[in-house]
Amino acid sequence: WDAILGQYGPDVDYLQRALRQTLSRYNVDKNRIWLGGFSDGASYSLSLGISYGDVFRKIYAGAPGVMQPIEVNGKPPIFISHGRSDPTMPIDDTSRLFVPRLKRLGYDVTYREYDGRHTLPPEILREVIIWMTK
Repeated sequence: WDAILGQYGPDVDYLQRALRQTLSRYNVDKNRIWLGGFSDGASYSLSLGISYGDVFRKIYAGAPGVMQPIEVNGKPPIFISHGRSDPTMPIDDTSRLFVPRLKRLGYDVTYREYDGRHTLPPEILREVIIWMTK
């Protein structure tokens, strides 16, 4: 939750070191470095992905609760999915606000609402995987 406080902390430092180490050891297609998560992981992926949009080429956020980037770099495509009956991260207070805001800011956003609660249905996950690999 360090991003909510206006700066990233040890988790991002760790991720940066891991990414640098991976890139130094392996031939990685930098156009296929993606970031995604569900629930709190979606909030972090969305916030971190926008902040480091020049590194992460695509962002997936399933049922995000927060969108709090520290800065904006690049404009990676974003896929957001959310259950209409989600009691944990209520859709009206989250994704239904985030998606129009991102679109107004010029992001290419794919958005899927589905019948369900705080879950990731297999058919949505399949769609995300196909979207990521295109």
